[in-house]
Amino acid sequence: MAYRNKTYVSFDGDKDIHYYRLMRAWKQSDHTLFNFYDAHDLNTARDTSSEVSIKAQLAERMRNSKTFVLLVGEHTQYLYKFVRWEIEQALNRDFPIIVVNLNGKRYIDENRCPPLLRNELAIHISFNALIMQYALENWTSSHLMYRYKGKTGPYYYKESVYKNLGL
Repeated sequence: MAYRNKTYVSFDGDKDIHYYRLMRAWKQSDHTLFNFYDAHDLNTARDTSSEVSIKAQLAERMRNSKTFVLLVGEHTQYLYKFVRWEIEQALNRDFPIIVVNLNGKRYIDENRCPPLLRNELAIHISFNALIMQYALENWTSSHLMYRYKGKTGPYYYKESVYKNLGL
């Protein structure tokens, strides 16, 4: 089995792909510390492929992942074919989940967060390279501690964390 060090990013491929591309640009920029091991680099799922074929490729990406990031836009909660399936897979695999609000909210957005995740153990953050890097570096250990203590539900970072990051 390959070493699981990737970050799986789920998003609305029709409406929010530019946010995902921006994350990839942050990763490649020399001006930021933002970095993640992108599970989407592993294989290519084509829009013309069958649903079964696409899900098989997505499952392969997940097998090589250790963290799940969900970019939450205006329509994310209504996407069932792939996004909901990806969320279910992340929950079944007990991945640390980072929910990234594209509208800037730093806590759970009850109006946009997919219902499947609203009561699940996850950290909710705003879309920004610094807080995302912080979450990627720190949420895994917090997730393990909360899981060990039997905690669930949405979490968010205090304003002091954002302030210390210069946000």
